[in-house]
Amino acid sequence: MIEILNDAGLARAKDTGALVGTILQAMKRRVKVGTNLLDIDRWTREMIEEAGATSCYVDYAPSFGRGPFGHYICTSVNDAVLHGLPHDYRLADGDLLTLDLAVILNGVASDAAISFVVGGRQAPADLALIETTERALAAGIAVAGPGVRLGDISHAIGTVLGQAGYPINIEFGGHGIGSTMHQDPHVANTGRPGRGYTLRPGLLLALEPWVMVDTAELVTDPDGWTLRSATGCRTAHTEHTIAITDDGAEILTLP
Repeated sequence: MIEILNDAGLARAKDTGALVGTILQAMKRRVKVGTNLLDIDRWTREMIEEAGATSCYVDYAPSFGRGPFGHYICTSVNDAVLHGLPHDYRLADGDLLTLDLAVILNGVASDAAISFVVGGRQAPADLALIETTERALAAGIAVAGPGVRLGDISHAIGTVLGQAGYPINIEFGGHGIGSTMHQDPHVANTGRPGRGYTLRPGLLLALEPWVMVDTAELVTDPDGWTLRSATGCRTAHTEHTIAITDDGAEILTLP
C-alpha cells in the first residue's frame, strides 16, 4: 500500500516526527558510559507514554523477526546495525550506538535513527562511518520532490556510500510510512536514476542509509532480531522521515 496524506494528515505527521526527533536527541544526551540498554528502553517508553503516543515496536512481529519485538526502541551496538533488541548490556567508552525509533501519534507514524559514539574514545573511523550515512541521507533528501523517481533517491544515497568505499546491502532500506510504520514503496540504498515510483505531494518516506565497513552480509543474533555485520566490523545507520511537498521535501523528524 502507498498512502498519500492530505493536509490534515501532514499536520499530524509533523507532530509525530517532532516527537520522534525529540526522544532520540533526549536519549543521546542522557546516554553515558555505563548506561544500560534496558534503561534506554525504559526512558523511551516513559517519553512515549507521556506524549500519549504508541510504540510501533512492542507488538511488531514481521516475518524476518522472532516477534513480537517487545521493546520500545532498537539499540544496536558496534557490529549490530539494525533491529538491535535491548538487553542487559552496559555501554563502554567508545561503543558505537545506533538508536532507531518509530511511534504513532494521532494516527500517523514516524521513524528515525541516529548513530553516535559513547564516551570520549571517538575513533576517527567510527566518526567517518557515521558522517557518511548522514551525508548519504542528506543527498537523498536533496533530490526528493514531486515528479522525482524513487530510483533518483536511491542513486543519490548509493553514490555517497559507494564513493566512501562501503559495501551496500539492498535487503533492508527505507520505506513508505503513514498510518502504519512500514508501507510501500521500498527505498533501496542504491539504485538507478529515472526508475521506479514517481513521488507525489503527501507521500511520507523513511529514508535510512546504513552501512557496514567491509561487508554487505548480515547475520542474525540468537535473539531472532538483532542484525550484525557478518565480519564483526563496525556499522552505522541514520534515518529521517520526510514528507514530499509541492516544491520539494520536508524533514519531519527533527526535534
